[in-house]
Amino acid sequence: MFTLKIDSVELEFEGRKILQDIYLDCKQGEVVGLLGRNGSGKSSLLKIIFGILEPTHKYLKIGGQVIKKGYYQNRVAYLPQTNYLPKGIKISSLANMLIDPIYWHEFAELDIYRNHRQKKPEQLSGGELRQLEMLMILFNRAGFVLLDEPFTHVTPVQASYFKPIIRRVAESKGIIITDHQYHNVMDVSDRIIILTGGGTKPVNSLNDLVTYNYISGNK
Repeated sequence: MFTLKIDSVELEFEGRKILQDIYLDCKQGEVVGLLGRNGSGKSSLLKIIFGILEPTHKYLKIGGQVIKKGYYQNRVAYLPQTNYLPKGIKISSLANMLIDPIYWHEFAELDIYRNHRQKKPEQLSGGELRQLEMLMILFNRAGFVLLDEPFTHVTPVQASYFKPIIRRVAESKGIIITDHQYHNVMDVSDRIIILTGGGTKPVNSLNDLVTYNYISGNK
């Protein structure tokens, strides 16, 4: 099992330091939850790991090998907050390109895929498209998966449906997940890390979230 490690991340925006002294690791076989208040840099950190945002400094390793961008050689997959599937291509064709053959049978039996496989992304509703995009990321070939706000645009029933899938996929992949619905993140995570003051801190209980002013004491 490999481990993803990112260290010494520094990111500035318009003269303001967003991230500094960041360390985060995730090994294959676990889910790491990443929490933080709005503007704390959660999405930025995931983009830095994936390789679409270049910080002032970073040190990224997978399995002891230093890499510049996570998406090189399909080492890391990333679910952004916005839609990512290209328009004009059938869902079945996209699935053939993205899904790991190990998971193909399980993916191909999902109702959301069977019902829409002959359609194109622009023909699906927002909720349907989000479901498919999340499943395609989870069942793809990458050894590590970054999920940015996966529960925000789905119903509570759909969120409950995704949780066991996340846990099952995490048996062989490393998953880092962030979402404002922190209860859902805590439900699926083995460990919780919070971004606060530009750095990372471990979270062992809800009391820690109160201490770091992420939630109020009466929640």
